[in-house]
Amino acid sequence: MKVIAMKTSITSLCMLFLLSTASTAQTQANRPASGSPSSGSPTGTTGRTAASGAADVAADYRLVPGDKLRIEVYKDPQLSQSLQVRPDGKITLPLLGDIPAAGKTSLELRDSISSSLTTYINNPTVTVIVVETEPPLFYVMGEVADPGPYPLKGQISVVQALAMAGGFKDFAKTKNISIRRGNQILKFDYKAALKNEGKPVYVQPGDTIIVP
Repeated sequence: MKVIAMKTSITSLCMLFLLSTASTAQTQANRPASGSPSSGSPTGTTGRTAASGAADVAADYRLVPGDKLRIEVYKDPQLSQSLQVRPDGKITLPLLGDIPAAGKTSLELRDSISSSLTTYINNPTVTVIVVETEPPLFYVMGEVADPGPYPLKGQISVVQALAMAGGFKDFAKTKNISIRRGNQILKFDYKAALKNEGKPVYVQPGDTIIVP
């Protein structure tokens, strides 16, 4: 009888061990893998959060045509608008019509809109949000393989800009390159630049590089 009782006890212990092992394995299988997103967290975000659609721009960033803006006028949904700076550098708002925007910072544009709205609203509260920016452009013209506008992303030297335009045509006068910068005309010697003669010249927004 003692032998039978002992066998029964051993069998019961084995069954309990097997049930415990199966339960532990099931728990681990249902547990999310380390580093995997939980079911409640958002997926598919790309650098910019969904709650903040604004572009990450410096306070002194000056607007250019193509920039997308959100104009918020406090407690006035009709005046609040999502706009894009037109090629002529202006935006259009109800009551105010066309307003110059290109060349201004968001704070300068905010102050301009606020000042204009005082004719219609007492102490208007205006917010200008830069939602999306367009890179500024520079232009390469003349005896290059691929003339035209190019986006200025980061710091680009004139030598690099000419390479972006595909290099020179056969009869290009590379010693007499001109750079139109506003009201200035700068002279640029490509061969001297390759020899590291003088300080490097970097492209600025709106520059026009002319290769004769």
